[in-house]
Amino acid sequence: MNLELTEEQTAVRRLARQFADREIIPNATAWDRAEAVDRAIVGKLGDLGFLGLTIDEAYGGSGGDHLAYCLVTEELGRADSAVRGILSVSLGLVAKSIAAWGSEEHKRTWLPRLCSGEAVGCFGLTEPGTGSDAANLTTRAVRDGGDWVIDGAKTFITNGTWADVVLLFARTGDAPGHKGVSAFLVPTDTPGLERCAIHGKLGLRGQATAELVLDGVRVPATAMIAPEGKGFSVAMSALAKGRMSVAAGCVGIAQACLEAAVDYAGQREQFGRTIAHHQLVQELLADIAVDVDAARLLTWRVADHIERGLPFATEASVAKLHASEAAVRCANNALQVFGGYGYIDEYPVGKLLRDARVMTLYEGTSQIHKLLIGRALTGVSAF
Repeated sequence: MNLELTEEQTAVRRLARQFADREIIPNATAWDRAEAVDRAIVGKLGDLGFLGLTIDEAYGGSGGDHLAYCLVTEELGRADSAVRGILSVSLGLVAKSIAAWGSEEHKRTWLPRLCSGEAVGCFGLTEPGTGSDAANLTTRAVRDGGDWVIDGAKTFITNGTWADVVLLFARTGDAPGHKGVSAFLVPTDTPGLERCAIHGKLGLRGQATAELVLDGVRVPATAMIAPEGKGFSVAMSALAKGRMSVAAGCVGIAQACLEAAVDYAGQREQFGRTIAHHQLVQELLADIAVDVDAARLLTWRVADHIERGLPFATEASVAKLHASEAAVRCANNALQVFGGYGYIDEYPVGKLLRDARVMTLYEGTSQIHKLLIGRALTGVSAF
C-alpha cells in the first residue's frame, strides 16, 4: 500500500478542509444547540462534487477513488459529524447501493439527483425491535398485482426527515432470517409513509434523525432493487463500505480533538507556564496522536483493499471498531486537557465527545464487530 497521496487526492483533501473551515465549523455549535443543520449545506456539498464521489460520471457522479472519499469524510467529521452523516448515508449507503445493485432506470432516476444534492437519501434498515439483529426485521411487503404494499416501522434513520427516497428493507416471503428480506427504493412522498423527527439525542444533535412509519405504502414492482430475497445482501454490502465511512468520520473527530487540545495546551497557563510544558498533559496529547494515526491507517487500508478488488469486510470491521473506540478516548483525553472549560459548549471538545459516543453503536456496535472479527479469525460463528 502506497501511503503517499496523489495530487488529485491532496487537492480533494485541501478543498474539503477549506470548505469545512469556512462553511461548517463556524456554524457547528449553533446547529448543535438548535438541533438542526442548515439544509443549504446539502446543495453546497453537491456543488463541490462531494456527494458524487466514486459514482460514475455518466450518472452525474464526480468519480474519484475510495481514499478520496475517506479524505472528504474525515474532514467533514472533523468539522461536524452531523454533516458527515449526510454524506455517509445519502452517498455511502444509498447512492452507492443504487450504483451497485440498481437497474438502469433506478440509476438514471436517482443518481444524478443524489449526486447533485437535489435529492437526499436515507437507509431504512433499523427497526424498533431489531437493531443488531437486522436479519429478523419485521417490516413486511406483500405483493398485490403489479405492486408491493409495505407495512412496518423504522427508527434512528439518518436523513429521515430530509430524504426524498428511502432504501427500504422489508420481508417479502416466508423464508426465515435474511433469506426473506428484499430491498426497495421508496420515494418519501408516497402515501402512507409518515416521518417523525427524533429529538433530544446526546450527540449528532443537528442531524435529521427520524422514525419512519409505513402504513399500506404502495410501490410498483420496479421499485425493488436487486432480485427478491437479496435485500440482506444489499444491506450488508452497503454497510461494509459504510463502516469505512464511519471510521473515516471517527478519524475526523479524533483529529479535531488533537488540534483543539494542542492549541489549548499551548495557550492555557497554570503554575506560571503553559500546560503544554507539563509531562502528564503531553502524555494525553501523545495518546490522542497515536490513536489518530492508527485509526487513519486502518481506514486507509480498507479503501486500498476496495480499490484493488480485495476482500475488505473484516478490515472494515477492524477499522470501524478501532476508530470509533479511539474517537471516544481522544475526546475524553481532549476534555481532560481543557479541564472545566471542556465541559461547556463554548469550546468544541464536549460536542466532540457527545458525537463520538454514538459511533460505537451504529453500523454495528463494537460488540458486533468483535464477533465478526472473531468469526473471521476462527471460522466459528457466534450468531
